[in-house]
Amino acid sequence: MSPRLSLALENGLTLAPPVSVIGATPAHDLSAVPAGSQVVQPFKPFHDHFASMGFEAVPEADDKCHDIIVFLPRAKAQARALIQLACQRASGTVVIDGAKTDGVDSVLKDIRKKVAVQGPISKAHGKIFWFQADPTAFDDWAAPVTQIAGGFRTAPGVFSADGIDPASDLLRKALPAKLGSHVADLGAGWGYLSAGLIADETLTSLHLVEADHTALTCARANVQDPRAQFHWADATTWRVDEPLDAVVMNPPFHTSRSADPALGQGFIRSAARNLGRSGDLWMVANRHLPYEATLAENFARVEEVAGDNRFKVFHASRPRR
Repeated sequence: MSPRLSLALENGLTLAPPVSVIGATPAHDLSAVPAGSQVVQPFKPFHDHFASMGFEAVPEADDKCHDIIVFLPRAKAQARALIQLACQRASGTVVIDGAKTDGVDSVLKDIRKKVAVQGPISKAHGKIFWFQADPTAFDDWAAPVTQIAGGFRTAPGVFSADGIDPASDLLRKALPAKLGSHVADLGAGWGYLSAGLIADETLTSLHLVEADHTALTCARANVQDPRAQFHWADATTWRVDEPLDAVVMNPPFHTSRSADPALGQGFIRSAARNLGRSGDLWMVANRHLPYEATLAENFARVEEVAGDNRFKVFHASRPRR
């Protein structure tokens, strides 16, 4: 189990079902959490990991429970929003576990201004502590309804929550006016690229594929068009029902803090797999990421059509089977 959670359970922390766990990743061992506990995880691959282990995995939750464990995310606004939600839902104890790099010391300092804290216990470059849930003490930490330039809705913790991503903006400006009838936005985020695609009157279906349930909820608000179809799915394994004419994407290149080009390479393979024989891929990437070889392996023609010192935009066509 988590070394900090283990120590806490040995030093006064008790957990009574029903227990809800927020923010756990596959790196967290939840073997000591009571059987039948719920895991709230909006990221589809992580959600599926815990579902396969027998947990009640859900992308979001507002049901009441007794105790809640919150594993801190790095984004401060998101961490505060999760703690506020935990205090709204829990009738017993709220447990906070986080690494120093997640800002746990700052969170502990701020929570102590509001409620009495038990613990804290330090271990493995982090801390764990707990307190009695107070449904009103953290009302000022609730997730704000965020709108950025252009009237787009975002949320704490989603990619590019504070403004339009410059790489996506560069790609959007490089796209042709018409992409075809059937188009997919892989890793659609909160829907910036897709919002620009619906102006095409020849478009008949637009698939927004996004693994982050929170971002996809924002996309539903930002792309209100009957041609849009929303898929909470891992874009690297997603399959479309009929071949696509085009794919657009600004693929992520990490699921944690370490860069992982293999993730973007998986997006490229997925695009090639889902496109028709004459389909086109339009993608943007950070200039240092090594995607050229994967593009050449999966498409007969690849060209860089736009870019700057930070980003590169590719147009790839004729996917290889």
